[in-house]
Amino acid sequence: MIRATKVLAAGSYSSALARDRVVLDFDERRRRRGMVMGEKGVEFLVDLAETPALAHGDAFELEDGRLVTIVSAPEKLVEFRLADPLAFARLAWHLGNRHTPTQLLAGALRIRDDYVLVEMVKKMGGATIGFVEAPFDPEGGAYGHGATQSHDHGHGHRSEEHTSELQSH
Repeated sequence: MIRATKVLAAGSYSSALARDRVVLDFDERRRRRGMVMGEKGVEFLVDLAETPALAHGDAFELEDGRLVTIVSAPEKLVEFRLADPLAFARLAWHLGNRHTPTQLLAGALRIRDDYVLVEMVKKMGGATIGFVEAPFDPEGGAYGHGATQSHDHGHGHRSEEHTSELQSH
């Protein structure tokens, strides 16, 4: 089985050289090892030395020199828009306090659709809540880790992903 042991950053290679592309969601773009199948049938083993933080437009370089472009898959997300800077900061703090992977946008925060957190935000008030399907690219964290990696803050518990099944809102 051919392997990919190297990743090229978006813009550091000619996209015309890519032989295939893979569409990966946020979790799949954080896996160090696993089988991948490109849209045109290129199958390979991702076998990276460290856990990656792959971005849209990066490329896997296969052992034989072929390139496979990485495309961020759209995911079901909830978007919170807040005009008030204090309310924005307060909501960002509450999401961070729950170790929720969060994507920061100008005037908005995005998380994976989570009924419990949507209800929390409704109770807090002040946010316009919308549901979108878009690539999810949350902040990576202050210590260079991916947002979903478990880490200990020294206050007696480990981070957890607070997920629920997607529900219609």
